[in-house]
Amino acid sequence: MEGLASLRVPFQTTQFHSSRPRTSILPSQAIFFHKRSSFSSFSASAQVESNDGSATVATPGESVTEALKTKEWEVGMFQNEVAASQGIRIRRRPPSGPPLHYVGPFQFRLQNEGNTPRNILEEIVWNKDTEVSHLKERKPLGVLKKALENAPPARDFIGALKAANERTGLPGLIAEVKKASPSRGILREDFDPVEIAKAYEKGGAACLSVLTDEKYFKGSFENLEAIRMAGIKCPLLCKEFIIDAWQLYYARTKGADAVLLIAAVLPDLDIKYMIKICKLLGLTALVEVHDEREFDRVLAIEGIELIGINNRNLETFELDISITKKLLEGERGKIIRERGITMVGESGLFTPDDIAYVKEAGVKAILVGESIVKQNDPGKGISNLFGKDISLG
Repeated sequence: MEGLASLRVPFQTTQFHSSRPRTSILPSQAIFFHKRSSFSSFSASAQVESNDGSATVATPGESVTEALKTKEWEVGMFQNEVAASQGIRIRRRPPSGPPLHYVGPFQFRLQNEGNTPRNILEEIVWNKDTEVSHLKERKPLGVLKKALENAPPARDFIGALKAANERTGLPGLIAEVKKASPSRGILREDFDPVEIAKAYEKGGAACLSVLTDEKYFKGSFENLEAIRMAGIKCPLLCKEFIIDAWQLYYARTKGADAVLLIAAVLPDLDIKYMIKICKLLGLTALVEVHDEREFDRVLAIEGIELIGINNRNLETFELDISITKKLLEGERGKIIRERGITMVGESGLFTPDDIAYVKEAGVKAILVGESIVKQNDPGKGISNLFGKDISLG
């Protein structure tokens, strides 16, 4: 729970100095501590100091480890509540009860309804939360910061997209190296990420997107690293479900030039904080939205330079290419133009007519995977997608 450590707000409870284990709090959770203090206050016989100077209380018969796990669970519930207040329907983790509490002669576990993911995106996020927790134990942030010294320099992701747009008069292409998806299954059996990346670059792609989620998309950070080490010049987007700032550091150590931040998953304060971390690391943040509320939330955040509109609803996987046009009409489109934000069209782009449609709507870049990765020659797939050869020759 220490990914977003620099924006903590103190949890108001008894404080004392201790050398025992420390926990921390995500910024998006802090505002609920005062509201919910009655929920988490009970008779104290042991306390564990957290990084923010607050104390985690252990009830009689409850171990320090259980008390820490209880606080982590409560913080997770606060985070879900913050997210819901911003229209985010994806819960960060299951609302199952915390560790056992001891109350008099009885032990009990709080149980809540809804411990089954409500959709595939929520299932992915719950799995990612567990996965990242394990990874952080094996590779603490201090280790990653040291590894950054040997990371290849970050390249200009947005600059590459703009250059391609100026060169061809068409949206710059972010070509996706993608083996599978939850909705489509295996897209390509003979999957060689480096060869596919080379074919994309030769075919005129401005940038590449590399899936790194293993369980649901059959990707890996090894694929990302291999493509970077193979001499591919296209800047690389780490296509991952990011829920913790630790993942930003990890992506950079593997050679990523850009990362994806999904507004359907991340509360505003998390996005703001991660944008700052990205700038420190030299990463470009592609912030993805799907509807008006998400778009308005993101437009209210300073430092946004690249926004993707996903025509696919990640909760239902329904696809509607007109969403791009709908979101870029009127006042929102005006704001985008005034701020010089680069817009990316995502999902459902299969033909030259599709490309022309989103270009007319105002996008200067597109992210495409399925329609080109399935082709025997991915480079030829790019030509078919645009209706002409866009390679450098």
